[in-house]
Amino acid sequence: MPLVREKDGRRLHVKSKLMGESLVSKSFIEGLPVAPQTRLYPDVNILKVGGQSICDRGAKALPPIIQEIAVNKSEHKMLVTTGGGTRSRHIYAIGLELGMPTGVLAKFGNSISEQNALLVTMLLAPYGGIKIGHDEIVKLTSYFVQGCIPVMHGMPPYDYFAIPPAKGRIPIHRTDVGTIILADLIGARTCIFIKDEKGLYTGDPKKNAKEKFIPEIGAKTLMEKDQDDLIVERPCLEILQNSEVLKQIQIVNGLEEGNITKALSGKKVGTIIYKE
Repeated sequence: MPLVREKDGRRLHVKSKLMGESLVSKSFIEGLPVAPQTRLYPDVNILKVGGQSICDRGAKALPPIIQEIAVNKSEHKMLVTTGGGTRSRHIYAIGLELGMPTGVLAKFGNSISEQNALLVTMLLAPYGGIKIGHDEIVKLTSYFVQGCIPVMHGMPPYDYFAIPPAKGRIPIHRTDVGTIILADLIGARTCIFIKDEKGLYTGDPKKNAKEKFIPEIGAKTLMEKDQDDLIVERPCLEILQNSEVLKQIQIVNGLEEGNITKALSGKKVGTIIYKE
């Protein structure tokens, strides 16, 4: 970018298309030419291990999932994130009773998700599991060269600056959102959510067995359906729809052996939500 000097000759400026423009102008942003987003780690797969659905089940669920992740280590680069689960719901309830703001509740959820990240890391330790923080994303190449499986807590780093929701004070940007933001950031190959359900249904199948399974659906269509309940946090759909690098996310039942392997191999298992 060229340098330009003010008319009085005293100061130099970097001349750019953003110089002197309003970054809140809709027409300016829409007409601003930008280069395609660089996919920083296009061969890395993001796997989110559910908190309530997987981690809270302990020995009944986690060991087989850990083993399946470990088996795929030789074929796939994987970055694991973790949810908060039931304990995060307990601390949210207490915080709400005490009148805590959204930002403090987000910090609570952060700490619980991090506990699960430590738990998963220890179980993956024999296979190269290593717990990392958000600032260590730039070190991913080094970790993969050393044969590691990085594990990170799923909460996005909004912390005290979490955006208050339209209703209530529970943060709407939780561990599912943190995971898909991470996948968008690095330009991940896949973004797979490991749950205890086959995938997305028209409602909660645990509450109503008559709910219908949805094997594939567009993010925009799903937003327009405005279902009462979803298997992923609602902002994930908007993030996917706006992403330049993500084409889809996949939800699989990790309690069924082989589903994680199938998803990593690109097979249609569980539910695929795609960008329209």
